[in-house]
Amino acid sequence: MIRQYTAYSLLAHNTFGIEAKAARYVEFASQSALIDFLGDGFRGKALVIGGGSNLLFVDDFDGTVFHSAIMDIDIVEETANDVLLRVGSGVNWDALVAYTVEKGWSGLENLSLIPGEVGASAVQNVGAYGVEAGDLIEKVETVRIADAVTCSFTKADCDFAYRHSIFKATEKGRHIVTYVTYRLKKTIEFKLSYGNLKEKVEELGGATLANVRRAVCEIREAKLPNPEQIGSAGSFFMNPIVAADKAAQLKSEYPSMPQYPLPSGEVKLSAGWLIEQCGWKQTPHEHVGVYQHQALVVVNLGGAKGSDVLKFASAVVASVKEKFGVELNMEVNVIG
Repeated sequence: MIRQYTAYSLLAHNTFGIEAKAARYVEFASQSALIDFLGDGFRGKALVIGGGSNLLFVDDFDGTVFHSAIMDIDIVEETANDVLLRVGSGVNWDALVAYTVEKGWSGLENLSLIPGEVGASAVQNVGAYGVEAGDLIEKVETVRIADAVTCSFTKADCDFAYRHSIFKATEKGRHIVTYVTYRLKKTIEFKLSYGNLKEKVEELGGATLANVRRAVCEIREAKLPNPEQIGSAGSFFMNPIVAADKAAQLKSEYPSMPQYPLPSGEVKLSAGWLIEQCGWKQTPHEHVGVYQHQALVVVNLGGAKGSDVLKFASAVVASVKEKFGVELNMEVNVIG
């Protein structure tokens, strides 16, 4: 089934709460319906969206916006240790995490309360608290926009890295994700070393899947705004990764700077800490600022346009570069 509209408002489809319109909006409820639609001579610009939690519209979109309503959740294979779960790209991400926790399957619990939908988990390689979606993904199924051909990508094909996949690089804009298959564990492997997660889990009574999910939800709710109340796209910037010698130099100058060594020998820095040290919690623009509980989050203070947000973000990037010599990169996808 296909539903389509023209001159369609995207206000309800971006968590920044910014008004923009799509020349055409298409929602598909099955892979076959999408193939039929694309195969019927589709031409023009295409934009694929999920929950809109990673989008910044600076202008209207003069093409076709595609949105998945594929809601299947199927067990492909089950053994004594693993479950292979094939999930439609339109499934709400947090609802999927809740479902797997309820089933007692380990893997996604640290990714609780991340906004968005399943399709975006493969594109963005969403991550939190020491876990990335790419760690669990076995296969990504897509329909190629140019010729309506179905494609299948293995974990290795996807080239997952920090907030990166092939769908943000060489295959960007060429595919619409229809299904993602995850490998989950029946034997629980907790990952609690990131931040204060372990302490929070212990406060809740110890390590269980339910307690890890609850702890992550409570931590996120304390740090991040509810997009239904305050417009934002969650983490606006990626945490920068620097060479070990650069990290050591910064640590000598700023002993309290949080740093996270990586297996590669490089070091991940806290973008939120860098931004806060530049004073941005105290210096919002007229319609835009950073969230008081987490400087990594840029918020719509009311009436902001996409251009206002982009101007503010550019000023933040420039200030961090000037003070620390570190380049911040935006995590959000700017449209227009």
